[in-house]
Amino acid sequence: MVAPDDAHEWLSFEDPEEDRTWVIDLTFLSSPWKCIYGEGCQGVLAGPAPELVQGCCSYGAHIADKKDARRVERAARQLTAEQFQHIERARRIGVFKEQGGELKTRLVDGACIFLNRPGFPGGPGCALHRAALEAGAPPLKWKPEVCWQLPLRREDTSDDTGHVTSTVSQWDRRHWGEAGEEFHWWCTEAPEAFVSPTPVYVSLADELVELTTREVYETVVTYLEERTAQGTLLPHPVVRRSRQLSSASSSAGSSSSDS
Repeated sequence: MVAPDDAHEWLSFEDPEEDRTWVIDLTFLSSPWKCIYGEGCQGVLAGPAPELVQGCCSYGAHIADKKDARRVERAARQLTAEQFQHIERARRIGVFKEQGGELKTRLVDGACIFLNRPGFPGGPGCALHRAALEAGAPPLKWKPEVCWQLPLRREDTSDDTGHVTSTVSQWDRRHWGEAGEEFHWWCTEAPEAFVSPTPVYVSLADELVELTTREVYETVVTYLEERTAQGTLLPHPVVRRSRQLSSASSSAGSSSSDS
């Protein structure tokens, strides 16, 4: 049977410690996706804008809760002028702004205040990410939750008995709501981003452990390694489509040569 064009494989199992079922997107976790910030990322504006090097930082980061806000504020206080282009403005007016009842990182000239722009001596990119690496810390300990989780997404739902189902999947355009439809480009849909020699479950190991638990992560890894050895994992839809297009192009070229 041929899988539907958008098919993903999922692994479902019970948490050994909690009243929780985990549902894991094996197709994305085993895929060769990687962040291509500064390497062809077109950004999330209404048109392609790789020259701005904004990635997914154009609209500021939504802050999850008070704990998230405190962590980011604590990290921001540790930044230096060499690491943070907008440090003086941050000290003067703060790094957050409330918008529509939600707390977000403040925007400066059309993007997140923490985003260093092209021309900054330290180079473009997230000041928090850079500073965390320079401090020898995982960036997820310094950045807003939504920033370090992308392109992963965890969604929790509860039934009438209180049993929780936690789904870990890729972050799709639709998860941004109506705003996502305005994006010209989104990385989990783009073949340019599926070019890593390392699968997602390895390259984003720290993030996956933080989203789940060490035990849950190791359960998923064991299963994925067995399936990888068997060669039976379903490739990601973007990868499948790219292979089909490549095959069709090769066939067309061969037919043209034969004629």
